[in-house]
Amino acid sequence: MRRITRITTVGIASAALALSVTACGGKSSSDAGSDSGGDKAAIAYDIGGRGDQSFNDAAYAGLAKAEKELDVQGSEAEPSDGEGDADKVQRLTELARAGNNPVIGVGFAYAPAIKKVAPKFPKTTFGIIDDASVTGDNIANIVFNEEQGSYLAGVAAAKVTKTKTIGFIGGVETPLIKKFEAGFIQGAKDTDPSVKVLPQYLTQPPNFDGFSKPDLGKAAAQGQLDKKADVIYSAAGLAGSGAIEAASKAGKWNIGVDSDQYKQKGLAAYKESILTSVTKDVEDSVFNLIKSVQDGKPTTGEIRYGLDKDGVGLSMSNPAFVKMTDVIAAVDKAKQEIIDGKITVKTAP
Repeated sequence: MRRITRITTVGIASAALALSVTACGGKSSSDAGSDSGGDKAAIAYDIGGRGDQSFNDAAYAGLAKAEKELDVQGSEAEPSDGEGDADKVQRLTELARAGNNPVIGVGFAYAPAIKKVAPKFPKTTFGIIDDASVTGDNIANIVFNEEQGSYLAGVAAAKVTKTKTIGFIGGVETPLIKKFEAGFIQGAKDTDPSVKVLPQYLTQPPNFDGFSKPDLGKAAAQGQLDKKADVIYSAAGLAGSGAIEAASKAGKWNIGVDSDQYKQKGLAAYKESILTSVTKDVEDSVFNLIKSVQDGKPTTGEIRYGLDKDGVGLSMSNPAFVKMTDVIAAVDKAKQEIIDGKITVKTAP
């Protein structure tokens, strides 16, 4: 088993990144585009980086699994605060030059960079999570039906709320996060029309602090708690940890996102308040793409994960949630109706 190499990048000045990547046994830029045979793979993190207890950590888990089970040498590249598309272009370029295949951008923010870089490395597979807008022969678009998992969260929230008031916190108001909001509201209202949903976004593009600053999530959650919300669903990356802290200290329920946040070590102090999490199988999506390249049959085009493939869903780690048999029954019924096409979940509020 080979060790995962973690690379921290700072802005566009990525000469250090190039040196770091090639120092890990990668190929020089003169070997650009050559086939690494799947022996090396890289992920470039989204805002918040590894340690967000959510989206990025799920991607890391997939890379770690590939390192363990496929004997792949993994590389990780961190974002820098306030970076632009040029920084991402440079990061992906150096990862590809180092012989990594695939190179996976974690998050829709990598779309412009992958559009520029992928054509320059036709023998390298580029994966992008949460975006289907950029396509190419060597691009894998890994996307999820987040609205479906969020619908189930809305069902659960409507069943457990005692105040008939629940909250949704979105990190940044983008079409992707609006999918989480739409599904959550629809699920709650379909279950109990009298339930009031309080939606709130932390920042607006191009300010993406709403995915990275826990204090913003904490303040938003406190505002919703003051309005009697007793269940809060946060789709806000690292900022969501602040919301989880606030709701936990108030003795109210949280619904996590992306990873099973009940199991996240960084949130262990608050886990009893995490009723469930809307999970996205980012871990297996990363692993599966790496394996396809190693097998010599790289998967490209749209790769969609929904309820029908257990690509999204609700976690069942909290024993308190599992014991709520009426809630679980309602969730299971809604899940089957979505899979059967009896319920169509909206992708916008």
